[in-house]
Amino acid sequence: MERERLKEMIKERSLKVSEEPVFKLSSGKLSRYYVDLKQVTFDPEGVWLVGKLMFELLKDFDPDGAGGLTLGADPIAYAVSFVSLQEGRPIKPFVVRKEPKDHGMGRWIEGLLKEGERVAVLEDVVTTGSSSLKAVKVCREAGLEVIGVFAVVDREEGGRENIEREGLKLFSLFKLSELLEGG
Repeated sequence: MERERLKEMIKERSLKVSEEPVFKLSSGKLSRYYVDLKQVTFDPEGVWLVGKLMFELLKDFDPDGAGGLTLGADPIAYAVSFVSLQEGRPIKPFVVRKEPKDHGMGRWIEGLLKEGERVAVLEDVVTTGSSSLKAVKVCREAGLEVIGVFAVVDREEGGRENIEREGLKLFSLFKLSELLEGG
């Protein structure tokens, strides 16, 4: 029921479809499809559903932390942390900056993680996997053990294969093909 409701919200608010490739992706490529997940993760019901379903997806991996590259992963990380606490299995949220902070401690990662802890890298939408892999690289350089990449939507455009080349698995709540079913 929760998964179906989230799927409905994504299809109604986030998924844009065009006859021609008019949507410019972060990779620079043009596409017929665009998924703006912030239209769901910035909504109270949407972010709760994402947090609940993402927690269910990653809880058996028993991560210490969950987070990813700002801004797409931020609301997901916070939602997972809230749900995980309610479920009695707290998972700490963290944020990977796009660039290290240029003052103070010069950190790439904000959060309460310690070297050696196990983390899940979160992503709203995976296309090529480059954002996820940037977060993975920063986490590994900080001495964290990355257990996998967990996305809300896999656009099925090479991201899974690129992530697997780095020795990780991509887990997603939805695939783009599934969201396109039934119009």
